[in-house]
Amino acid sequence: QVQLVESGGGLVQPGGSLRLSCAASGFTFSSYAMSWYRQAPGKERELVAAIANAGGSTNYGDSVKGRFTISRDNGKKTVYLQMNSLKPEDTAVYYCKAAAVWKSVYWGQGTQVTVSS
Repeated sequence: QVQLVESGGGLVQPGGSLRLSCAASGFTFSSYAMSWYRQAPGKERELVAAIANAGGSTNYGDSVKGRFTISRDNGKKTVYLQMNSLKPEDTAVYYCKAAAVWKSVYWGQGTQVTVSS
Protein backbone atom coordinates (compact mmCIF):
# COMPACT_ATOMS: atom_id res chain seq x y z
CA GLN A 1 0.00 0.00 0.00
CA VAL A 2 1.47 3.31 -1.12
CA GLN A 3 1.57 6.06 1.46
CA LEU A 4 2.94 9.59 1.54
CA VAL A 5 2.51 11.15 4.96
CA GLU A 6 3.32 14.82 5.41
CA SER A 7 4.07 16.37 8.78
CA GLY A 8 5.55 19.52 10.27
CA GLY A 9 2.92 22.05 9.30
CA GLY A 10 1.45 24.53 11.73
CA LEU A 11 1.08 28.18 12.66
CA VAL A 12 4.15 30.39 12.44
CA GLN A 13 4.75 34.13 12.57
CA PRO A 14 5.99 36.04 9.53
CA GLY A 15 9.75 35.69 9.23
CA GLY A 16 9.70 32.34 10.98
CA SER A 17 10.70 28.89 9.79
CA LEU A 18 9.15 25.46 9.44
CA ARG A 19 10.45 22.13 8.23
CA LEU A 20 8.02 19.83 6.48
CA SER A 21 8.63 16.10 6.14
CA CYS A 22 7.05 13.56 3.83
CA ALA A 23 7.55 9.91 4.75
CA ALA A 24 7.04 7.42 1.93
CA SER A 25 6.22 3.73 1.93
CA GLY A 26 4.91 1.09 -0.44
CA PHE A 27 7.04 1.97 -3.48
CA THR A 28 10.70 2.24 -4.49
CA PHE A 29 11.35 5.72 -3.14
CA SER A 30 14.80 6.10 -4.69
CA SER A 31 13.33 5.65 -8.19
CA TYR A 32 10.96 8.59 -7.89
CA ALA A 33 11.40 12.30 -8.24
CA MET A 34 9.78 14.05 -5.30
CA SER A 35 8.16 17.43 -5.14
CA TRP A 36 6.20 19.75 -2.90
CA TYR A 37 3.12 21.59 -4.10
CA ARG A 38 0.85 23.99 -2.29
CA GLN A 39 -2.69 25.18 -2.66
CA ALA A 40 -4.14 28.28 -1.06
CA PRO A 41 -7.91 28.83 -0.78
CA GLY A 42 -9.37 29.86 -4.11
CA LYS A 43 -6.11 29.29 -5.96
CA GLU A 44 -4.71 26.55 -8.16
CA ARG A 45 -2.20 24.06 -6.83
CA GLU A 46 1.32 25.26 -7.62
CA LEU A 47 4.77 23.71 -7.63
CA VAL A 48 6.93 24.80 -4.71
CA ALA A 49 10.03 22.66 -5.14
CA ALA A 50 11.19 19.43 -6.76
CA ILE A 51 14.16 17.11 -6.40
CA ALA A 52 15.41 14.35 -8.67
CA ASN A 53 15.43 10.74 -7.52
CA ALA A 54 19.15 10.79 -6.75
CA GLY A 55 18.89 14.22 -5.14
CA GLY A 56 21.36 15.91 -7.45
CA SER A 57 18.97 18.25 -9.22
CA THR A 58 16.45 20.63 -7.69
CA ASN A 59 14.16 23.36 -8.91
CA TYR A 60 11.96 25.90 -7.17
CA GLY A 61 8.98 28.09 -7.80
CA ASP A 62 9.92 31.72 -8.31
CA SER A 63 8.09 32.84 -5.19
CA VAL A 64 10.16 30.63 -2.87
CA LYS A 65 13.63 30.77 -4.42
CA GLY A 66 16.25 31.67 -1.85
CA ARG A 67 13.89 30.96 1.08
CA PHE A 68 12.94 27.28 0.75
CA THR A 69 15.19 24.24 0.39
CA ILE A 70 14.13 20.77 -0.67
CA SER A 71 16.17 17.71 0.28
CA ARG A 72 15.73 13.97 0.54
CA ASP A 73 17.09 11.00 2.43
CA ASN A 74 16.65 7.87 0.34
CA GLY A 75 17.70 5.67 3.24
CA LYS A 76 14.85 7.05 5.35
CA LYS A 77 12.47 7.31 2.37
CA THR A 78 11.73 10.89 3.34
CA VAL A 79 11.69 14.22 1.55
CA TYR A 80 11.97 17.51 3.40
CA LEU A 81 11.09 21.12 2.77
CA GLN A 82 12.93 23.68 4.88
CA MET A 83 10.99 26.93 4.78
CA ASN A 84 12.65 30.11 6.02
CA SER A 85 11.61 33.77 6.03
CA LEU A 86 7.98 32.75 5.79
CA LYS A 87 5.43 35.25 4.54
CA PRO A 88 1.65 35.38 4.95
CA GLU A 89 1.33 34.54 1.25
CA ASP A 90 3.01 31.19 1.95
CA THR A 91 -0.13 30.14 3.80
CA ALA A 92 -1.53 27.05 2.08
CA VAL A 93 -1.96 23.32 2.30
CA TYR A 94 1.33 21.73 1.31
CA TYR A 95 1.31 18.42 -0.55
CA CYS A 96 4.02 15.89 -1.25
CA LYS A 97 4.10 14.22 -4.67
CA ALA A 98 6.04 11.25 -6.03
CA ALA A 99 6.44 10.73 -9.77
CA ALA A 100 8.52 8.62 -12.13
CA VAL A 101 8.54 8.03 -15.86
CA TRP A 102 6.11 5.27 -16.89
CA LYS A 103 4.97 4.87 -13.28
CA SER A 104 2.01 6.02 -11.21
CA VAL A 105 1.91 9.41 -9.54
CA TYR A 106 1.26 9.51 -5.80
CA TRP A 107 0.07 12.35 -3.59
CA GLY A 108 0.02 12.83 0.15
CA GLN A 109 -2.95 14.09 2.11
CA GLY A 110 -1.45 17.52 2.76
CA THR A 111 -0.39 19.54 5.78
CA GLN A 112 -1.59 23.03 6.63
CA VAL A 113 0.90 25.87 6.92
CA THR A 114 -0.41 29.17 8.26
CA VAL A 115 1.78 32.26 8.44
CA SER A 116 0.19 34.91 10.58
CA SER A 117 0.95 37.25 13.43
